[in-house]
Amino acid sequence: MFNELKFAEIKDLLKKKTEFCQIIAVSKNHPKESVKEAIQSGVFIFGENRVLEAKHKFVELKKLYPEIELHLTGPLQSNKVKEAVKLFDVFHTLDREKIAVEFSKYQNEIKNKKIFIQVNTGEEQNKSGVSPKQLRDFVNFCLHEQKLKINGLMCIPPMQDDPKIHFKMLQELANSNNLRNLSIGMSGDYLQALDYNPAYIRLGTILFGKRQ
Repeated sequence: MFNELKFAEIKDLLKKKTEFCQIIAVSKNHPKESVKEAIQSGVFIFGENRVLEAKHKFVELKKLYPEIELHLTGPLQSNKVKEAVKLFDVFHTLDREKIAVEFSKYQNEIKNKKIFIQVNTGEEQNKSGVSPKQLRDFVNFCLHEQKLKINGLMCIPPMQDDPKIHFKMLQELANSNNLRNLSIGMSGDYLQALDYNPAYIRLGTILFGKRQ
């Protein structure tokens, strides 16, 4: 069940604390009925982690509600890029050269879409993302060799760390690479993220309850 009151409360907080931050309602592992509830509550920005699940839920909904903006918030496999660029409007998890090369094959499809590079700020072996040390080279590769427009950076801090350390690092990396927008903050740490003026916060559990 979608928590309309919590959504309204967080929206009010964003107006006070940020310049222009939008909520991505992360609907992964939640049924289409919950998405419809959210739409009735005025939500039109959704996040999904898997291409197939997103197709099942959103192909028809996007026809009914063309104002829906669908964000890919999970890792993307190279063999799913062709389908993904048709369905999603914003990508938060560009994390390696192979995916950048695949994106570049669909320049017409992605010319009006936003792409964020995922940075592995904690350099965790089991997590996707570009190492902070390799970020500048990767940004240049995307911009100059693959002709991609990069809108900003995204990270998921390690569970055991103070998230502010990683949000600050991401902000500094964005500034040093002439990238303005940050995709930071989830249900457990979005309040800390607001200090860094994100473009997007990605909220699932706090809006939809525990995943099914």
